[in-house]
Amino acid sequence: MKLKYILFAFFTAGILSVSSFAQVKLTGAGSTFDYPIFSKWFDTYNKMTGVQINYASIGSGGGIQQVTASTVDFGASDAPLTEDQMKTFQEKRGTEVIHIPIIMGGVAITYNLPSVGQGIKLDGETLADIYLGEITKWNDPRLAKLNPGKNLPNKSILVAHRSEGSGTTFIFTSYLTKVSSAWAKKVGVSTSVNWPVGLGAKGTEGVAGIIAQTQGAIGYIELAYAVQNKLPYAIMKNKDGNYINVNFNTVSAAAAGAVKNMPKDLRAVITNADGKNAYPISGFSWIVVPKDIKDYSHAQTLVKFLRWAVTKGQGDAESLYYAPLPAQVQKLDLAKINSITSNGKKIN
Repeated sequence: MKLKYILFAFFTAGILSVSSFAQVKLTGAGSTFDYPIFSKWFDTYNKMTGVQINYASIGSGGGIQQVTASTVDFGASDAPLTEDQMKTFQEKRGTEVIHIPIIMGGVAITYNLPSVGQGIKLDGETLADIYLGEITKWNDPRLAKLNPGKNLPNKSILVAHRSEGSGTTFIFTSYLTKVSSAWAKKVGVSTSVNWPVGLGAKGTEGVAGIIAQTQGAIGYIELAYAVQNKLPYAIMKNKDGNYINVNFNTVSAAAAGAVKNMPKDLRAVITNADGKNAYPISGFSWIVVPKDIKDYSHAQTLVKFLRWAVTKGQGDAESLYYAPLPAQVQKLDLAKINSITSNGKKIN
């Protein structure tokens, strides 16, 4: 009873406020690629600190739009912002945008061929021609040549792709643009492109659903979704001419060169990387935030979470089929995170 009256006295004296007891909530939106590890992180961090983080898995394009419009505290994207997007961000937010690499992952080329199973081999030009509509049957001579001994069926290929702005699409089209001059000329690289053929679906979940439900389908999804949906995925020929399976080791191998020459803004793209063990359709994913945040409590809460995510949080990566950030990138991340300010003031 005494405590009740003491607290009442503090409230009436203005010493305490309701906000002293309220925990800041963070909101984010964007990448579906990141959603499996984000779900784990946000739950773990909430249990540790009481901080609630609400995240909308709407695709990287949507995440960029929402953080630019100030409707969320952070965006998540598997594609770095373009120069035009960064300019728009600065104009709308009144401060520059910061890219923080948060995790690394591989884009698996998944398919539904029950009679064939795991382990189809593909190279970049052949994959590009499938997505250009030049190769339409699974028993096409070019596919058969890559897969001697595989009984490829005389079945039409259904191409599945994302229907909305997607960082996974950026990683995928970045790769195709580097390995196929025809793709580079006709389609190019972006989070959203004019697909020559195929069926679009919203989110990685949507693409995975099309593949799982349709025999003959092929699509690109983050590795965790392929594993969760028990979908087979292709062994890809890399830049060094080796056929490489996608896993955290081969994604890390793809990042090795970029880590040595990381740009100051940390917008490194690692598709079709050099290295005998590099998986060619690999990428960083970024948390995108303003450099200066007006609300100090939100800024402090966000900074503390980001420091945890790029260090201790990386311990969850491999179990969820991601590649953890190399120590050197974690160090660069911490420097970026520590540069975030609130109304020009450093954040503790």
